[in-house]
Amino acid sequence: MTHATALDALVDARFDESVAFLRELVRMPSDTPPGDNAAHAEGTAKLLEALGFTVERHPIPADLVARRGMKSVTNLIVRHKFGPGPVIALNAHGDVVPPGEGWTKGPYEGVVDKGRMYGRGVAVSKSDFATYTFALDALRRAGHSHGTVELHFTYDEEMGGELGPGWLLAQGLSKPDYAIGAGFSYAVVTGHNGALHLEVTVRGEAAHAAMPETGVDALRASVDIIQALYSLRRGYATVRSAVEGIGSPTINVGLIEGGINTNVVPDKVRFSLDRRMIPEEDPETVEKALRETIFRAQAMHSKVRVDIRRILLARALKPRPGHEVLVKALQAEGQRVFGTAPPAVGVPLYTDARLYGEAGVPIVLFGAGPRTILEANAKRADENLVLDDLRKATKVVAGALATLLA
Repeated sequence: MTHATALDALVDARFDESVAFLRELVRMPSDTPPGDNAAHAEGTAKLLEALGFTVERHPIPADLVARRGMKSVTNLIVRHKFGPGPVIALNAHGDVVPPGEGWTKGPYEGVVDKGRMYGRGVAVSKSDFATYTFALDALRRAGHSHGTVELHFTYDEEMGGELGPGWLLAQGLSKPDYAIGAGFSYAVVTGHNGALHLEVTVRGEAAHAAMPETGVDALRASVDIIQALYSLRRGYATVRSAVEGIGSPTINVGLIEGGINTNVVPDKVRFSLDRRMIPEEDPETVEKALRETIFRAQAMHSKVRVDIRRILLARALKPRPGHEVLVKALQAEGQRVFGTAPPAVGVPLYTDARLYGEAGVPIVLFGAGPRTILEANAKRADENLVLDDLRKATKVVAGALATLLA
């Protein structure tokens, strides 16, 4: 039996435990908002300790958490030193978006049906808590003797990650040589888009709807501003990233609120926009152009005031020197386990993996899941995971770690 197939057998031996572990993670809500996730971290820590791991709990100061619009964040680190060699961090996030409507199976039940588990966060990315935990468990039981593996289980990805991986790295709590972040099984992700979120507040003056000319209509001005922003899409479509899988920049207004009543001219409208940036774009230049577009549209409404606040700036993940060894190891194991090597590509999402890249750590994304976000229903009703993908991804990660650590 080869070393790799021995690891496979160890993964298989505890696969039912891996599924049960994942089900318990799904059954503990960790919705963000509201972002009160310390309880999930504590529950996860106890599950890890039951498996024999030593778990470090790193709570984030309450004032910083409140500033991010959350209630509690505790990040977890497991460090397992096998011997001399590199340190490889495995990062996944436990915070998830609220379930929303339309579920046919309970979002917090972890129902298994026809080889799939259903639940909020089961694919993104509580599944990789299980992938990485049981890959490390297999290496530990195999008597591996080189390097160190760290599990970084964090709780701020939905809000940008600065209090998750960003905090662990900035505080010097971890200094890995390489990292693998949560991903899906059929690609090794080497780069991703950045994201800029802006909140725009348009202020006018209320008036009775029977005499609209006596007020200043904030909604009418907002419509013109939003149309100006959406008109940028035509130009974006002509720009494409050189990173395969990423495509073009995008813009979307995802939230809008305002007005007092149906019979009142709206005095204030607030909306938030999401601008995805390809790796070749400069975030400062992108933000400057958006602000100029907004203020040009405002100029058509001289009595309206506009305030712009940056909510989030997530820079793109660009492939760093050294990531090639991660790609090679994961592709080789993918070929062995899946029968085909997962391609190295970029994705149009953004993740907190970028924070490892910004800290100088080569990182790629690989984990349990289908070929696309849509197939997993990630962030939609009936989010699900094919359990065979979990089994195979755990084998790939365990085999890749054995190669990389040696």
